[in-house]
Amino acid sequence: MGAAGCVLLLRTIGLLQTAEWATADIFLRLRPAEPHDDRLLVVGIDEEDLQRLGRWPVPDGVLAEAIETLYRYDPRAVGLDLYRDLPVEPGHDRIVELFETSSNLVGIEKLEDQRMSGVAPPPALSLRDAVGFNNTIVDSDGIVRRGYLFLQDDTGTLHRSFALRLVQLYLEVENIRPEAGPHGYMKLGRAIVPKFQEADGGYTRADDRGYQFLANYRGPVTKIPTVHLRDVLEDAVPPEMIRDRIVVIGSTASSIRDMFVTPYSRQVLKPQDEVPGVLLQAEFVGQILDASLEGRPLLRVWPELLEIAWIVGWAWFGALVSWRLHSVKGATVAVAIAAVALTGVCYVAYLGSWWIPIIPSMLSLLGSTVAIVGYLAYLGEELRKSKEFLQSIINTIPDPIFVKDTAHRWIVLNEAYGKLVGYSLENLIDRSEFEVFPADQAQTFRDEDDVVLKTGRDRESEDQFTDARGNVRIIATKRSLHRDGAGNLFLVGVIRDITERKHMEEQLKQIAAELAQSNQELQQDASHDELTGLPNHKQFYERLKQSLEWAQSRQKCVGVMFLDLDGFKEVNDTLGHLTGNALLKAVAQRLSDSLRGSDTVARWGGDEFTVILPGIPSTDDAIRVAEKLIRGLAEPFALEAGTVSVTASIGIGLYPTHSEDIDELIRLADEAMLQAKKQGKSRYVLVEEIHLEEEQSFSVTSHQSPVTSEDS
Repeated sequence: MGAAGCVLLLRTIGLLQTAEWATADIFLRLRPAEPHDDRLLVVGIDEEDLQRLGRWPVPDGVLAEAIETLYRYDPRAVGLDLYRDLPVEPGHDRIVELFETSSNLVGIEKLEDQRMSGVAPPPALSLRDAVGFNNTIVDSDGIVRRGYLFLQDDTGTLHRSFALRLVQLYLEVENIRPEAGPHGYMKLGRAIVPKFQEADGGYTRADDRGYQFLANYRGPVTKIPTVHLRDVLEDAVPPEMIRDRIVVIGSTASSIRDMFVTPYSRQVLKPQDEVPGVLLQAEFVGQILDASLEGRPLLRVWPELLEIAWIVGWAWFGALVSWRLHSVKGATVAVAIAAVALTGVCYVAYLGSWWIPIIPSMLSLLGSTVAIVGYLAYLGEELRKSKEFLQSIINTIPDPIFVKDTAHRWIVLNEAYGKLVGYSLENLIDRSEFEVFPADQAQTFRDEDDVVLKTGRDRESEDQFTDARGNVRIIATKRSLHRDGAGNLFLVGVIRDITERKHMEEQLKQIAAELAQSNQELQQDASHDELTGLPNHKQFYERLKQSLEWAQSRQKCVGVMFLDLDGFKEVNDTLGHLTGNALLKAVAQRLSDSLRGSDTVARWGGDEFTVILPGIPSTDDAIRVAEKLIRGLAEPFALEAGTVSVTASIGIGLYPTHSEDIDELIRLADEAMLQAKKQGKSRYVLVEEIHLEEEQSFSVTSHQSPVTSEDS
């Protein structure tokens, strides 16, 4: 920030302005020249024309004859870049008549300012408001890089420039007129013309009066199509060079001191070339026309805050690169590459008509690099002293110890560390963990180091690494930060080998896990039926109790079913106990598959099963479940001994409809199941509550399942 601040200060007081201008001019000359506008023609009055005429200024009659000759071929606009505030006989009446009758002829005036007096326009053209000023802005180094669109004189009158007047005449045919654009800029066709500010580009406190723009030269102005006055007077100019063009008439003679310097006309180690003012005015006309009709931009600049951020950013870049590399040679190479890249970026931007500051950015880059490299040299000397001191201390400690710099390189190690990892200290110093350990282990060490470096807090961790002999070691490491008097930061790690302790802990964990597994299996045996794996009698009671408590708190119903297989005894007697057991397993699986995940099916004993339906909305829902179970069990079972068919009789009780007591509810469901068997089996019976005069008795309602006798 100090380097960037100094550069910004130098820029603000203008000490970098000339260098920035010169660099921009070089970029301009290096980029490919663009073809000059074929909508322009300059009629130049050179030294030979002056010799033929024998005088200066050119007589009014000669100018009138030249303009009339041009009008034969229908130019779209004619600009007279010659002062005609006084008559120049002979022929003054003739040119005045031409001024009064020509609708597309523009003359010039010079507005008075602090440096020079003004020159009045031709009165006839002034009355028609067909005059533009041709004041030219010359920078302090003598080069023209800006042009005017508007300028206000001391009386407050707003004047239009000569170039803008001609452009407007040309664009009237295209029905294009100036409009208000964003940010108060002028919009003309496809162009939004930025208004020059005093600190734009490389400028410092420049005069930004009026409406100025930064010129975006298309190439040397001497390439603009030009003919001589004598050619026009002799009618020797091809009509196509005049027709539908803007024709600008002015002096190109070097003896007439209407000469200027452009970025193209002054080059390093070469004599300075001056260009006639008429060509400069034609260049401005062409630039505005190209911007309006084709969208070719005038030279643009960034907002001042963005330029400041750009300059500060390069200072930071140089500082960060130098600090990261920690090497004078490396930093020099890197900054040289960065300087080339910066130059390339600015040049490419100039190709796109953006003027980005390069000299301040380059100085910021170099200044911050020099500052950091100098500081690194100081730190390096202090680091050497610190390493020698640390080495003498840690060699007396039996535990493995390492010291790293902020680039994660080992800079100090004791002998115990070398024995732990199996490498000599000479092979470890100035290397990182990624050069010694497997990548995954090295990344773990790096992550732990980074946490300490970022937070500044001590940290303990347990990690694994593979030593030089291929043995996997487990270590406990305590990391902390230390800083010497010069500000060098060190990461210090103290290690303990806990491999044996960890192996013992793992063995104890394995034993504990085996005991837990055995205990779980015992609990499973105690609460589940050994044959079917369903909850047993005890587990059924516990789940039913939980379901009733839950239903009571939420005012819900719980269904209890008592289910007995019809025909199981015959299967068991005829096909044997093994087949009977297989049938019970199949029945248990089919019942489980037919119920919700929240329901419970348990084996009560023998061929009896019980079902808990928690949270059912109504009796009808319990009935639908019973019908589903009866239909499901009526499907034949394919066993190893053959296909076996059984049916089921089901008794249904509901909490709290039939009873709020667990034992009573189970008993009632059991009685309902017995009623189902008495009434023909393969059916369900629902317990119905009946209130009598002095005692509570229950009747049962029998329902034939929708299963035919053939199904049974």
